[in-house]
Amino acid sequence: MVKVKICGLMKPADVLAVNAADADFAGFVFAPSRHQVSLETALALKMLLKPGIKAVGVFVNESADDILAAYKAGAIDIAQLHGKSTPTEITRLQQAGLQVIQVFERQSIDLTSTADYLMVDSGKGSGRLLNLKAIPHIDRPLILAGGLTPENVAQAVQIVRPDIVDVSSGVETAGHKDASKITRFIKNVKEEILL
Repeated sequence: MVKVKICGLMKPADVLAVNAADADFAGFVFAPSRHQVSLETALALKMLLKPGIKAVGVFVNESADDILAAYKAGAIDIAQLHGKSTPTEITRLQQAGLQVIQVFERQSIDLTSTADYLMVDSGKGSGRLLNLKAIPHIDRPLILAGGLTPENVAQAVQIVRPDIVDVSSGVETAGHKDASKITRFIKNVKEEILL
């Protein structure tokens, strides 16, 4: 069954929508962006998450120390790393108990990566869909992100067969998370697999 990550949660209503729709992962963006949240906000939102939904911290070129601080504070279960991540940094995070998602934006996937999950993305919040047919099938947990919406996600899942799909702006209306779009997105992912 393909799992779903709803990213860019910023307020309690976002978390309640994710809880109600039964997402598998909730993303908190620590990197500078319009979805950025402070550690305090992420902690408050994590407290509202339904047990079983994993909290993912999104970082861009952050130091391992800063990422571990968010983990040790209890704000995140998984670190999503954009930008340059060295094998040493990834190992250090994993040894501390964090799972790691390494993101490959518009570049080929490095199968030598020791990260727990490999993500292909069209670019942070670009809203553009990747060339789905060009994404290789790999024997590693693969996350598909970039330009996904409730309307196109079922077809994307059929073509790519990812383990997880990740969406942020694709479930927003006027720049805010839309509970009905979140519900529809998850429904379209989960139902597609039954075909």
